[in-house]
Amino acid sequence: MKIAVTGIRGIPGIMGGVETHCEELFPRIAAKGYDITVMRRSSYVKDSLTEWRGVKLMDVDSPKRKSFEAIIHTFRAINAAKRLGADVLHVHAVGPALLVPYARMLGMKVVFTHHGPDYDRDKWGFMAKTMLKLGERMGCMFADEVIVISDVIKELIARRCGRTENVHLIYNGVPAPEFCHEPEYFHSLGIEEGKYILGMCRFVPEKRLHDLVAAYIRLRSEHRIAGDIRLVLAGDTDFEDGYSLRLKQTARENGVILTGFVKGRRLHSLLTNALYYSLPSSHEGLPISLLEAMSYRLPVAVSDIPANMEVGLPGECYFPCGNVGKLAERIEQVASMPLQRMNYDMAKYDWDRIAEQVAAVYESAMRN
Repeated sequence: MKIAVTGIRGIPGIMGGVETHCEELFPRIAAKGYDITVMRRSSYVKDSLTEWRGVKLMDVDSPKRKSFEAIIHTFRAINAAKRLGADVLHVHAVGPALLVPYARMLGMKVVFTHHGPDYDRDKWGFMAKTMLKLGERMGCMFADEVIVISDVIKELIARRCGRTENVHLIYNGVPAPEFCHEPEYFHSLGIEEGKYILGMCRFVPEKRLHDLVAAYIRLRSEHRIAGDIRLVLAGDTDFEDGYSLRLKQTARENGVILTGFVKGRRLHSLLTNALYYSLPSSHEGLPISLLEAMSYRLPVAVSDIPANMEVGLPGECYFPCGNVGKLAERIEQVASMPLQRMNYDMAKYDWDRIAEQVAAVYESAMRN
């Protein structure tokens, strides 16, 4: 069976939650004997790879413009997939799903993965939100099979789109942790093992990293945490804008460490040695960064939005979204105790199991 994948910037090593999802998933499906081609957006690609871990890679041109790149790339990728003779087109995210009817018209089976209601993101204006909602509807109406990554999304598309058949709940996954230490990297950042709070995501408004920075500033100014405890923000933004510039400026002025986009052993060492992890976001599908922090057994503080609540953490791990005071209290509580490591049940987030489930969806699409 020949599978073409679109709706993502690309793999490997390209920032984004959906990209991380695909980077883990598709090599495992390829290892089962499926012919997988991932359509990459050429403007994000910094290598000359044509294959990676058994997955074929095809670079497709698209403008690097926030409002247009996804839909233009998807259109071109669908045409390329048809030329390749793809049996199944796997579309990720609600924006690219706007073109699911076009792919069906070309005769391909379509699997659509709904990663979350992107129209709730703060960065989009009215017109963009309207088109994203339409994309969600087109994907749910016309895809042969729909994958959702949480019960919250499953209930959402039943309510908004009336889609209840051929809908498969398949969670995001997380790989086995790679516990490691990178002393030279830590020295370059000016941090010590076990003495920093970690935030890890893209610098966009809905992640609300400004709340985490504000909580840290409050704790330091009121001397409620030790002076040697730092805040580390691992990540960056695809499109520099007023929000990301203000966030970085405020962070630098208040002693926050900005690592930029980081992967591999450096990221693993940050996860291995953190005192604490926080995700204060107002919008998520099922956050891979939270699952990664849990796999490294870190204490966590996350906002009480439905997607985070679905993970089922103990009550003390949640704080009201946007409430800087409550977030600061939770950080202060953890920082006042000896270094802790937690035991979370990660069984349902196993990538090998998830790959089997997605492959079964492809087979279902072909049968139907």
